[in-house]
Amino acid sequence: MKLIYSDFKKGQVKVKVGTLDDLWYLNHIIETNDLVKGKTLRKIKIGQEQQRKQKITKKSVFLLIQVEKVEFSKTSNILRVSGTIKQGPEDVPLGSYHTFNIEESTIITITKQHWLKFQIDKLKEASKEIKSKILICIHDREEAYFALMKKYGYSLLSTIKGTVAKKADEKKVESTFYKDIIKQLQEYDKRYNLNKIIIASPAFWKEDLMKELSDENLKEKIIIATCSSVGDNAINEVLKRPETEEALKQDRISKEFKYVEELLTEISKNNLASYGLKETKNATQAGAVKTLLITDNFIQKKREENKYIEIEEVMKIVDKTKGEIIVVSSEHEAGKKLNGLGGIAAILRYKINY
Repeated sequence: MKLIYSDFKKGQVKVKVGTLDDLWYLNHIIETNDLVKGKTLRKIKIGQEQQRKQKITKKSVFLLIQVEKVEFSKTSNILRVSGTIKQGPEDVPLGSYHTFNIEESTIITITKQHWLKFQIDKLKEASKEIKSKILICIHDREEAYFALMKKYGYSLLSTIKGTVAKKADEKKVESTFYKDIIKQLQEYDKRYNLNKIIIASPAFWKEDLMKELSDENLKEKIIIATCSSVGDNAINEVLKRPETEEALKQDRISKEFKYVEELLTEISKNNLASYGLKETKNATQAGAVKTLLITDNFIQKKREENKYIEIEEVMKIVDKTKGEIIVVSSEHEAGKKLNGLGGIAAILRYKINY
């Protein structure tokens, strides 16, 4: 995301959307009652109302709306921001409803009465270039999964299947499976200009794959890790491995895993943790919250139920009491675990009695 202009004293920023990741960030930055301004398409009626036939045409206009609803669709890669029109050309009635379809290359201005620290942090995080492009390859002797790390999680790129003969087999069949994996790695390296490639497998399969690899440029980028299985769960497992910690330390998803693991540790000790909206709200009001963890799914759910104000109040108190707010993606295992605890939880400064 390109940050074109910012004046937080006036509560105003202007941004240009660059990627799908940016839409995920804006989904958690834009909220009810914000003002959003930008160029958009609007259906305009041409002709007098008394006339039997009025022509309807789409016109490019600059509008300012007061936000009432925010929806992010990952399937269509569009962020829909809806609300009532506060400013616009003469042929657009003030107070009427409009939806901005925000996508790649869209430029908008966002105005808030007050920017929370975590919202400013999210904006700055989104505007930073991705310094490291990391590919994860999980494989065994029969299948391989390829995933690209993204700001909000990871994207599964492809899977390939094949068979490598077992070492105990006397009749070995010639297999190109490892060569196919290496070819796929080379293709993704060229396409994404990768900084690191994490290769993980159960048992000895990763070592056998490395024996087949002669590409020195590729070898320099590879980190070897161990996993207990193959598939989505294995990707989540690898993200927590000590072997990959250095490569992922700047990655937001890795930090989210650490926060959720810390929360679960505190819960198991019956110590410095609260979870569920009621308990977390109580801890917040007591000023005890060090880190607030909340999933994007929980935020979206509250928006759909028109109850976003419940969590907005919690976030404002945490921000005011110098606590940290972490929005956790539901795309990975850490987010799913947090959703299982109610979608909202907190690591506490001190233990409180409910």
